[in-house]
Amino acid sequence: MCELPLIEDKQHSAKMAKQKKSNLPKKKKTLQLQGLPKWYQNQRLHIILLFTLGFLLYANTFSHKYAQDDAIVITENMFTTQGLNGIGGILKYDTFYGFFQEEGKSNLVAGGRYRPFSLMTFAVEFALFGLNPRVSHIVNALFFAFTGVVLYLLLLQFLKEKKYTRSRQFIALAATILFIVHPIHTEAVANIKGRDEILALLGSLAALYFAFLGFRQKDWKKHVLGAICLFLGLMSKENAITFVVIIPLSLYFFAQAKPAGYLKATIPYLAAAIIFLFIRSSILGLSLGEPSGELMNNPFLRFENGSYVPIPFGEQMATVMYTLGKYVQLLFFPHPLTHDYYPRQIDLMAWSDPGVILSLVIYLGMIVYAIRGLFKKDLLAYGIFFYLITLSIVSNVVFAIGTNMAERLLFMPSIGFSIVAAVLLYRLARLLNGNQTIQHFRQLQIPFMILTVVGLGLAVKTFARNFVWKDNYTLFTTDILTSKNSAKLRNAVGGELISQFYDSENTALKTSRLRDAVDNLQEAIRIHPTYKNAYLLLGNAHYYLNEFDQSVAYYQQAIELDPGYEEAIQNLGITYRDGGKFFGEQEGDLNKAIQYLTQAEQYLPDDYETLRLLGVAYGVSGNGQRALEFFTKAANANPQSADAWFNLGTAYLSIGDTEQGNTFHQKGIDMDPEVTQRLGGSN
Repeated sequence: MCELPLIEDKQHSAKMAKQKKSNLPKKKKTLQLQGLPKWYQNQRLHIILLFTLGFLLYANTFSHKYAQDDAIVITENMFTTQGLNGIGGILKYDTFYGFFQEEGKSNLVAGGRYRPFSLMTFAVEFALFGLNPRVSHIVNALFFAFTGVVLYLLLLQFLKEKKYTRSRQFIALAATILFIVHPIHTEAVANIKGRDEILALLGSLAALYFAFLGFRQKDWKKHVLGAICLFLGLMSKENAITFVVIIPLSLYFFAQAKPAGYLKATIPYLAAAIIFLFIRSSILGLSLGEPSGELMNNPFLRFENGSYVPIPFGEQMATVMYTLGKYVQLLFFPHPLTHDYYPRQIDLMAWSDPGVILSLVIYLGMIVYAIRGLFKKDLLAYGIFFYLITLSIVSNVVFAIGTNMAERLLFMPSIGFSIVAAVLLYRLARLLNGNQTIQHFRQLQIPFMILTVVGLGLAVKTFARNFVWKDNYTLFTTDILTSKNSAKLRNAVGGELISQFYDSENTALKTSRLRDAVDNLQEAIRIHPTYKNAYLLLGNAHYYLNEFDQSVAYYQQAIELDPGYEEAIQNLGITYRDGGKFFGEQEGDLNKAIQYLTQAEQYLPDDYETLRLLGVAYGVSGNGQRALEFFTKAANANPQSADAWFNLGTAYLSIGDTEQGNTFHQKGIDMDPEVTQRLGGSN
């Protein structure tokens, strides 16, 4: 009897123990890789190293000067150089207005440009440090390094789902490294003006990051913060607007969002884009404008019967397709690099060209693969979509952007390429493992070795390419070896050679460099027969070579192309004046001197030196009355000059008017007692 309860208790205990055991959670099979080294798991360490890599990779730019378009947005921009006081003007006008300071000229490219945020950062720098390129280069490197960190955090956020547990860390790390070290970014980072590209991408990635946090945490405040980031990105450069599509696409791929969910989450970002477009249109108007008739602002023109005409649409699209293929080539093999792809570095193409056909095949393949992978939520498909969507707005497919292509335009799309490359490296590891799931870290060793070798090679290329951006002279004279058929770069090289060497004390070097300038400028005109700036610079080069007849001819051609070309008109007058002095004093050709000086007076009617030289020329020729006429005009043009009055006195004496001659001589002496020593008592 007394044993029964004990037996019952034992049975009950056994039963209870069995129930407890059955209620325990089953031990899940781990999805983590085995044999992980500590550094591979330390995301904080990764962030520090990635930031350091991005910053130090561009450290050799810190001693560089301003270059390329820095004059437009910084050194010669009237708003930027007002510091904080110029921010109002930056917000009020087209981005180029502060440089041209004239209505119409700021809108040279169809649709105009409104990118105030990067200019505002330059204005703040000017207020704090003045014109200091070192500070600007350091700031660019900091922004770029921070962009790399945001990309890494974003990719980790993308790959939070369980199916990415083994691949998450590798893909995020590999893609970010490839993005940071890729030399295609040197134009955006090493050129200070490229900050608009950096800030646009930084704002866009931050917006996407907060969109994920807001969606997953159901926190509307995160979405508001993300919308602000996107707005700042848009205010940096218009291509950030592509993220209005990238954000819902990313939520679909990585957040298991249903259509209603990711479309609703996109509303704040769409609102930011609409606000930006409203502000932009209120300043620049809604129209994209008519395509420019100037080849340097519209590459899709052909020179026929003395003028430029648009090429057929089919030929335009063939040329665009070729450049799209060139972008792919530069992502996979970034050599040679150049900052200039202006006409005719990229020539007009036909659909029969092999490069066009190959590019078409590549892009059709990408589109087909991306669409097929859309429903499978394939990472490769996402990378391709990211590349195509962000490239679309700068591709010349949607609308003409004013140039064939530019390496800086790959700054944003290159993230899609980096994701694709990282995914392919990871899948290579699976392929080497018999297409089995990666279980151990050692199975990633070969992809890591490839990443290390390729990353090191790209980093070396980036570091070396940075040196080219030292200054305009280095940039132009280096890249002309690659962009030999660019009229714009030929013109730029010619202009830089003139500015560097026109006043050189080394006569042989001066002559040699000016001859090189002439050669480049003539090549620019061969490529672009109506390039008025090249004619102007040719006039300048021949002026400094004392080849005044050639100088006059080129200035006249520039004015024929643009009758209102003020710089050419002014330079023509100066050339006539200084040419007249040269022919009279150096060549002893008095008739040609008078001929040149007479022409100079038409352009410079109130120029004291022109009037004085005419007085001298006529005086030497024995025409005292004409000499008196011009010395009188010279004295009236510059009444503060003792020399002018003394010369007038000499002119009167030469025609026998002693009274007037002595009077004006004395007036000159009263103004400056040393005038007699300079002029020797006569002209």
